[in-house]
Amino acid sequence: MSAFPRICIVGAGFTGSVIAERIASDAGMPVLVIDRRRHIGGNSWSEIDAETGVEFHKYGSHIFHTSEQEVWKYISQFTRFNDYRHHVWSMCGGHVYAMPVNLSTINSFYGLALTPDEAREFITREAARDGRAEAANLEEKAVSLIGRPLYEAFIRGYTAKQWEKDPKELPPDIITRLPVRYTYDTRYFSDIWEGIPLDGYVGLFRKLSAHPLIEVRLGMDFADLRDSLSEAALIYTGAIDEYFGFRLGRLEWRTVDFEVERPACADFQGTAVMNYADPDIPHTRIHEFKHFHPERQDTGKTLIFREYSRWACKGDEAYYPVDTAANRRLYADYAALAAHEAPDVVFCGRLGQYAYMDMDDAVAAALHCYTNTVRPRLLDA
Repeated sequence: MSAFPRICIVGAGFTGSVIAERIASDAGMPVLVIDRRRHIGGNSWSEIDAETGVEFHKYGSHIFHTSEQEVWKYISQFTRFNDYRHHVWSMCGGHVYAMPVNLSTINSFYGLALTPDEAREFITREAARDGRAEAANLEEKAVSLIGRPLYEAFIRGYTAKQWEKDPKELPPDIITRLPVRYTYDTRYFSDIWEGIPLDGYVGLFRKLSAHPLIEVRLGMDFADLRDSLSEAALIYTGAIDEYFGFRLGRLEWRTVDFEVERPACADFQGTAVMNYADPDIPHTRIHEFKHFHPERQDTGKTLIFREYSRWACKGDEAYYPVDTAANRRLYADYAALAAHEAPDVVFCGRLGQYAYMDMDDAVAAALHCYTNTVRPRLLDA
């Protein structure tokens, strides 16, 4: 492969890896993928902890789930999945409740034994008690959806920790709905297909990138190679504001920090993810990764990550876009700049499009981008 092939992809996460695989396998063309990190897989990367033997997700829990048959069929070419089904629990006031709010949560929290219809009517009355039709902030919006008691227990403290602000100071458009199930179904996701790659995300991404026409170079920053890549068609999955040198300002992101611990026990919390809703507990949740692979032999050891949320600063990993009117306007201005960039530059992915994407969303968007943009604009032109 030449020093710099005609097609270069910036970013080796799901978006970049899927498009690279399609260029190599479908179009039969060589492609170079670069990433500033020392590993492929973006935020979905996993690895084995040498001390405990537990495979952990380096950037927090990642569960693959989808109801899109095309996505499941495509990704299943590169991995087999286990039968893991995600259940999230929330610690509140010394008690543990199922999340999202469901019939079990409602009855346990209120000390009742409501039927589905009774629970629906009950929550409607609670929401109407002091909910407002025109919410001025996140708190008023949440109360109008689930009522004040459930909001105070499960949303207020958790949201304050997530955003480092009182929910009364946050705009209502941050949330559009709060899921409530009027059954005892405690699955966190309701998609048709769900699981964790049997060989971990490390195995999945290695197979995605295994085609001989794909070259991956790690530890390489696009900013340092920009001049050298000036003749290449570019598929850019990095941050769109960074590409333009932040000339219009910086888009806001939330990031997370992890505190790693190896408790002296075989099982710390009995589940993969436990939320902590109380405001006096500084972390938002604890991940215990061994529970993602019940099919594996138990090492008798465990590994946990305590997660803390904060505003992203320069150099931090960007996790969650801050969906406010100001950020939407700023992204629109950057998108307008992108539209006038050279025709052989394609912006895509969550960073390039300033959008939160689950892994299946990223795969679906990458397949669509390849078929409808990359192939006709860069390959067939």
